[in-house]
Amino acid sequence: MDWLEVHRGDAPLIVSFPHTGTELPTAVAARLISPWLARKDADWWIERLYDFAPGLGATTVRTAISRTVIDVNRDPSGASLYPGQATTGLCPTTTFDGEPLYRAGEPDAAEIARRRAAYFEPYHAALAGEVERLRAIHPKVVLYEAHAIRSAIPRLFEGELPNFNVGTNSGASCDPALTAAVEAACDASPFGRVTDGRFKGGWTTRHYGRPGDGVHAIQMELACRGYMDEPEGLATPLTWPTPYEDARAAPMRAALTNVLQACLEFARC
Repeated sequence: MDWLEVHRGDAPLIVSFPHTGTELPTAVAARLISPWLARKDADWWIERLYDFAPGLGATTVRTAISRTVIDVNRDPSGASLYPGQATTGLCPTTTFDGEPLYRAGEPDAAEIARRRAAYFEPYHAALAGEVERLRAIHPKVVLYEAHAIRSAIPRLFEGELPNFNVGTNSGASCDPALTAAVEAACDASPFGRVTDGRFKGGWTTRHYGRPGDGVHAIQMELACRGYMDEPEGLATPLTWPTPYEDARAAPMRAALTNVLQACLEFARC
């Protein structure tokens, strides 16, 4: 499974990258309107932004498969994480902006089941295995979900997102002390922050977060403008994504280093 990337560390911290993938299997790509639309809503450059994490001893788990193929941070039953609000599903058929992804042959139940078996289940088997491995040697483990999204998507939310969007499933997925530690690290930076606002944590945060069992899950949804340039107006193939630049990303990277260190300090105390 060359699409599944696992780097093992021994610290009580796992960083999950469910949406940085851009690979489109040939059979899926042939049915899509365009590769650009299929990759438009990727969490662009997030694996590069956090590439310091292994140096902290963290374990990382990443899928290289595009979220258009299957979104490993959605409920596998197909149930919406945000009932009554616009969102995308387990196998999305539209972009965040509502643009159709398929020119013909949207995935039916059999195709969704095939993708679940091929990609969703192996990803979560790997993630669950790392949680179990680290929990066996640490009293507490933090599972940190690393995400990013364009700052303004009117179909999904009003206005412009804060830079840091912390999700804890309204406090259910982790100890309040972890939430407070992450908030303090964010608030010490030059970037804005909200907790459990529009994004409260996806399926992974909600599924794995079991504070009573020593597993504390927290999601960080970054507004892309904090580490990369965003185009004015609608994103187009000519304007999105913009390149990753080390100097541009450095302030956010420094802030995130403090965030992950706060996670480690919580887990070790």
